[in-house]
Amino acid sequence: MVLKIDIDTYRGTREGTLNLVRMLKAHQAGATFLFSLGPDHTGWALRRALRPGFFSKVSRTSVVEHYGLKTLMYGTLLPAPDIGKDCADQMRQVRDAGFECGIHTWDHVLWQDNVAQRDGAWSTGMMLKAEARYTQVFGVAPRTHGAAGWQMNDAAFARHDAAGYAYASDGRCVLNEDGTLANPADGPHRLADGAHVLKHIQLPTTLPTLDELLGREIDGTIVTTANIAAFLLKLTEGAGRDHVYTLHAELEGQKLAPIFEQLLAGWRAQGYQLASMADYHQKVQHLALPVCPITWGELPGRSGRLVVQGAARS
Repeated sequence: MVLKIDIDTYRGTREGTLNLVRMLKAHQAGATFLFSLGPDHTGWALRRALRPGFFSKVSRTSVVEHYGLKTLMYGTLLPAPDIGKDCADQMRQVRDAGFECGIHTWDHVLWQDNVAQRDGAWSTGMMLKAEARYTQVFGVAPRTHGAAGWQMNDAAFARHDAAGYAYASDGRCVLNEDGTLANPADGPHRLADGAHVLKHIQLPTTLPTLDELLGREIDGTIVTTANIAAFLLKLTEGAGRDHVYTLHAELEGQKLAPIFEQLLAGWRAQGYQLASMADYHQKVQHLALPVCPITWGELPGRSGRLVVQGAARS
């Protein structure tokens, strides 16, 4: 079980990350922490209000409760804090605790809401900013990336190869309404941009996230904080395959920490090794992996389109 931790906000970085470090250490679990490194413009996300599915997600997942009212005003009524400058110490504490660190984005909301429509110069410029800040914080160049909101474009994928990343986790596997994989063979793959096959390996997220599940009716049952851990553990029980689970410092690192504790204990009981993206890459790097085109799609419980694993080329 690969644990991929997306850190979107200033609050999540200051509070959620170190809570997660303590939990992971207690369970002897590995994980990869992916940091947002520039300004926190979470307040700009309110512009998504006109998108289909936005209000249903907000009502299901208690955005104000989990992110905090102050966070939701950053970039609008309050100035946007610079996460990489103000939270560098917390980031280095994660590294010093022995966890893999990588890049989530420069500016989470700016990237998520724009990259799919922007050109290569814009996306490469944003990625270079994140890379420079990462190097400033950690004293070494970044090794991996996991896209904010699972949003990318062709130039952004190409930048991974130019930066020398051997692996990244930018996309999702397509899921059925009940959270199961639409194609059980999906998993690690390489991407094809037309005829050109990119060098780096993609390690897509294979499981639904908590915010995609909470409040939904699935197979006649409403998913709540009381039963969501059992729901996810049922998806992984006896699966006979590796999984990548994306969690968030703002959710599992704070109000939903008790659920994450249940998941950690449950996955241990199911026999999973709790690992980082680097660990998983070591396992799959020499395999004959499928090559899949860059593909977009939708997932149950999440509004809008995002990068998903496409059908493998013959």
